[in-house]
Amino acid sequence: MKTMTALFGCLILAASLAAQAQTPPAATPEASTGTHRYIVERTFKPGSLDGLDAALKAKVNANNDMYGVHWLMSYANAQKTKTFCVYEAPNEAAIRKAASDNGLPVDSITEVPVTLLPK
Repeated sequence: MKTMTALFGCLILAASLAAQAQTPPAATPEASTGTHRYIVERTFKPGSLDGLDAALKAKVNANNDMYGVHWLMSYANAQKTKTFCVYEAPNEAAIRKAASDNGLPVDSITEVPVTLLPK
């Protein structure tokens, strides 16, 4: 019985340590690598996003590369008139230059250096 209790205790301890090693902190500032994360808010006319295909995305990404800007993902409202795009870039000016070259509007740019996780 003592052996089973000790074995069970070791298993619980090992599982707990493994979970802690895999769980990142709930709020962490991003590493300072010269690249920053931003949220870019844009407003479009109805129907403007309907022609967004792989070729157009590739063109946008190629233009972004010239400024060190990386488009991670975007979220759009149901009407596809408002987008919230997540970017990594060296600075806000680089995002504005890339947007201008791509003919994209920019309502606001917010740097988001802290990641908040639900756990």
